[in-house]
Amino acid sequence: MAEAATARRSRITPEREAELYTAVLDLLREVGYDALTMDAVAARTRSSKATLYRQWGGKAELVVKALRHQKPLKFSDMDTGSLRGDFHALALRQDDCQMEQDSALMRGLAMAAHGNPDLLKAFREWLIEPELEELRRVLRRGVDRGEIRADNPAIEYVMHMLIGAFAARTMIDELPPTQAFLHSYVDAVVLPALGA
Repeated sequence: MAEAATARRSRITPEREAELYTAVLDLLREVGYDALTMDAVAARTRSSKATLYRQWGGKAELVVKALRHQKPLKFSDMDTGSLRGDFHALALRQDDCQMEQDSALMRGLAMAAHGNPDLLKAFREWLIEPELEELRRVLRRGVDRGEIRADNPAIEYVMHMLIGAFAARTMIDELPPTQAFLHSYVDAVVLPALGA
């Protein structure tokens, strides 16, 4: 299966792939997941629908891989020497404007995933699991440095806390997430929960 995916992927250059992903995210912001079609992506990117299906298999995989592509920097690569520094570096990964746009996009996709098993599966496989693994590496470094205890039950809920920060900021405060908000949230909620 992995060889088939590699063979499919080899037909499009990295530059062309980046262009396609940008166009997919632009369309997604314009019309939402449910109204996004492979025909529209093909027209926007001057591609054939057959090429899109051969490369990505379907809309769900294409959308989620486009999201993943826009986050090329791995969280675990940001090793500042402290857990607090790593979390603060995570908050700086995007500027406030990009964070607001992506937060709105993710809210829409989360709603669409509830009624679309293909999208939910793609989310888990291509976005959630890789992000969880990145976060586990960061937390293991914190354990290895003696900043947090390996048996702290909050370790399993850090991703929940971070996602909750984005959702709650919009729903409760009616404000977009910002770097400053995430810094204060990490210091007030995440690190204390971890005993760091």
